[in-house]
Amino acid sequence: MDTALTSHPASETASAGPTALINWLMGVAALVFAMVVVGGITRLTESGLSITEWKPITGTLPPLSEVTWMSEFEKYKQIPEYTQINGPAGMTMAEFKFIYFWEWVHRLLGRVIGLAFALPLAWFWVKQAIPAGYKPRLLALLALGGLQGTIGWWMVSSGLSARTDVSHYRLAVHLLTAFIILGGLVWTALDLKALVKNPAAKPARINLFTALVFAILFIQMLFGAWVAGLNAGYVSNSWPLMNDRLYPDGVDTTKGAFYALVNDPYLTHFVHRWWAWVAVFALILLARRVKKAGGRSAFIAIHSSFGVQIILGIATVITGVNIVLAVSHQAVGALLVASTVWGAHILGNKTA
Repeated sequence: MDTALTSHPASETASAGPTALINWLMGVAALVFAMVVVGGITRLTESGLSITEWKPITGTLPPLSEVTWMSEFEKYKQIPEYTQINGPAGMTMAEFKFIYFWEWVHRLLGRVIGLAFALPLAWFWVKQAIPAGYKPRLLALLALGGLQGTIGWWMVSSGLSARTDVSHYRLAVHLLTAFIILGGLVWTALDLKALVKNPAAKPARINLFTALVFAILFIQMLFGAWVAGLNAGYVSNSWPLMNDRLYPDGVDTTKGAFYALVNDPYLTHFVHRWWAWVAVFALILLARRVKKAGGRSAFIAIHSSFGVQIILGIATVITGVNIVLAVSHQAVGALLVASTVWGAHILGNKTA
């Protein structure tokens, strides 16, 4: 009996390990989703520049006395957002505490995600519960998460000296990196799920078609981030026309068409609202292939997410960027990424 008990530790680890890893990765993915939602609230409440220093360890605690609150407020008073916008508007300490709260929660959640990934990873590593070939990928996700923290500060720092807001380029990098991390977590969990069902299963691959769908969706998300960073959602509150015109009046091309494409709020808004239909077409094609491959649940998830996303996008515009709708739009964007990854993974399994 002793021999029998000691002759199958590898198989027991192989069956139990991936299941625990799947639950862990999906849990971290849920935290990343929450981070995207809080990030949207932070952006829409103009809270991102309220904390003017990056203190990874000591910054975990918020100000705990009126003296420290005054100190943080004085630091905020030195940046252009206060001197040019909030100062002249008569910002109170209570208003400062409100925006500080959201930025602090955003940063705290980032720290929680880092620990929620790093500590279990170390545990699984020590317990030799990570299947062969997955350690490099998990380390890459860990590194990408660490890089995301640096990107976040790089974004914030762009609004602390000469600008009254953050660079929309850096904001886009920050948001898209979050989506890439989310996609990587879900994809890896799905690979491990396949491994549980079949120990000989190979990781799914991204084929040419799914790569094209990802590229189209990436462009849509990129312009969405630029719209957010440029406050371009406010330039028109009508749909489908923009201020009674199909092509908006007011696009500034004096510095060239490409400069306008990536900097002009009217043009970025125009591209974002119409490229969405290119993305919808690509996602419909993806979903149909997924359904034929047996992924009916993923088919429903893809259609549901892009359908709700379109409705929320239109509603956000016509309400003049209602904060609840705008945050929901960003949140469903994350769900759209996850459902697209799910569908692409199913097709990747068929070609692996």
